[in-house]
Amino acid sequence: MAATQVVRSEWTKIRSVASTVWTLSLAVLVTIALGMLISALSKNEYDSLSARDQLSFDPTFISFAGMSLGQLAMIVFGVLVVSNEYSSGMIRTSLAAVPQRGTLLFSKVAVATLLALVVGMATSFAAFFLGQAMLGDLRAQIGDPGVLRAVLGGGLYMTLIAMFSMGVAAMLRSPMLSLGILMPFFFLISNILGNVSATEKIGRYLPDQAGSKVMQVVTPVDDDTPYGPWGGLGIMVLWVIAALVGGYVLLRRRDA
Repeated sequence: MAATQVVRSEWTKIRSVASTVWTLSLAVLVTIALGMLISALSKNEYDSLSARDQLSFDPTFISFAGMSLGQLAMIVFGVLVVSNEYSSGMIRTSLAAVPQRGTLLFSKVAVATLLALVVGMATSFAAFFLGQAMLGDLRAQIGDPGVLRAVLGGGLYMTLIAMFSMGVAAMLRSPMLSLGILMPFFFLISNILGNVSATEKIGRYLPDQAGSKVMQVVTPVDDDTPYGPWGGLGIMVLWVIAALVGGYVLLRRRDA
């Protein structure tokens, strides 16, 4: 089967699964709604902040506060795109139709990545503009230094989270096992490692902590992170590449 036919087939599979629409819709809604709420609360509390905290106040980053929950929906999307066929047994049919396993995997990843990128960018821009509306006179403008980079970075961050999840799901094959590892990893373990002084220097190299740096415009006063916004995104890209290569190698080596 030609690569274009495989891509078309994967697009049909993804858009015909109801969970795809639901998870992406949830990612959009949660990210925007929580970002607006946190932005509104931050505006109300700004006057009570210390002078040090006011110096570190980052209106752009605050509007992306919903990413912490929105990324969980992107994780579910990435996992389901790859592992749904394993749980249903359809993977055997797919591999019979497309014996080139690399072509099958990367067609699936390419289609899902493009969809995640479109949704991620739309979400990031909407979260920024609506969040800034909540901040009133504290708001940032899209033309301010670093702001457009942060907004574009937000869309890339959501896309890379989905891609990383696809790679992990390709390695583990089971949706339950993949979600059982990824959800606690991003929601609990990463936060714990990043906030405990003994492990904080390790935590900053995890994919979510490194990648989220690209959404930051104002560097906190006590921030000693040894990389900048694009450096952090680069670290996240390396994690994604490692996950996808791992998924490809295991797909090639084992039975369906």
